[in-house]
Amino acid sequence: MLSDRIEAKWIDAFVTTFEACKVDSSQTSIILSETQSRDLSVHLAELALGRMGVQFYHIKVPTPRNDAPAILRSTGTCLSLTGQDKAVEALANVDFIVDLTLEGLMHAPQTGTILKGGARILNISNEHPEMLERAMPDEDLKMRTLDAAQLCRKSGRMTVTSDAGTDLTVNMKGNNTVGVWGWTDKPGTLAHWPGGIVVSFPSAGSVNGRLVFQPGDMNLTFKKYFDDEVIFTLKDDYVIDIEGKGSDAKLMRNYLEAFGDKQAFATSHVGWGLNKGARYEALTMYDKGHINATELRAVAGNFLYSTGANEFAGRLTQGHFDLPMMSCTIAVDDIVVVENGKLSS
Repeated sequence: MLSDRIEAKWIDAFVTTFEACKVDSSQTSIILSETQSRDLSVHLAELALGRMGVQFYHIKVPTPRNDAPAILRSTGTCLSLTGQDKAVEALANVDFIVDLTLEGLMHAPQTGTILKGGARILNISNEHPEMLERAMPDEDLKMRTLDAAQLCRKSGRMTVTSDAGTDLTVNMKGNNTVGVWGWTDKPGTLAHWPGGIVVSFPSAGSVNGRLVFQPGDMNLTFKKYFDDEVIFTLKDDYVIDIEGKGSDAKLMRNYLEAFGDKQAFATSHVGWGLNKGARYEALTMYDKGHINATELRAVAGNFLYSTGANEFAGRLTQGHFDLPMMSCTIAVDDIVVVENGKLSS
């Protein structure tokens, strides 16, 4: 059991990441948290900014009641700023935001307004600091992530196959691709730590085929490895069938059906992990309360398929799965970027 105690090495990790974001004493910063945020991470952010001589203040908002028909986890959509107009106004008028909300501001409705003000948002995932320290970003990870994102943006087609029977095709024309390496140093941008992942949000009607999840693949919303084979059939972005005899398929069907929303079955994004410091076995090493499981999205060589919101295809929903798959081969046009779960370079 890990102790929620301040460690100097974790302050160092926060300082290093903030320095990569080019935060200095000439700038102002806000630590944004909610009442259910991890206090340890809040304290580390305060100590790191204080050590750097950065002027900061803290906005803490109440964690709202969950009005969704199902439990929400790993959505990337903080709901705590709903109705918090004064907080949003303040956030839009600083240089740097340390986002420590439970779900993060990646897809929050207020994020566009905040970024238009020129703020840089660093979402620090709700992970134990030991994991954040292990998955530290660096310049090499940044360059590999930028290269992967550039490849996806100019591509026409992505294919994903596996010996288990996965055979997925993604029309990449008009896609919106984001590469995240773990820090942000440009005004009006957002990044998340841990990073080391490239994700593409395809245009509507772009994803077709079959995904065959195997024992050992990961469901990050449930924070567990698959125990049984599950087969998704996809047509024009939507999961139209979930096959499987075990509990995994049943749980996934029940969860998505609970939203009563067709968009919960739609493709959100596709991509792959690039962070060689992220560990595949992490879900076995921590209690669920210690982790948000975002490290697993960045594990080098995984194929990440996600259901749910895709603003670029005009779809919004609260239903969401992040489903990293191992042992897949990913080709972007004719370039193999992952072969049988291993990065090609």
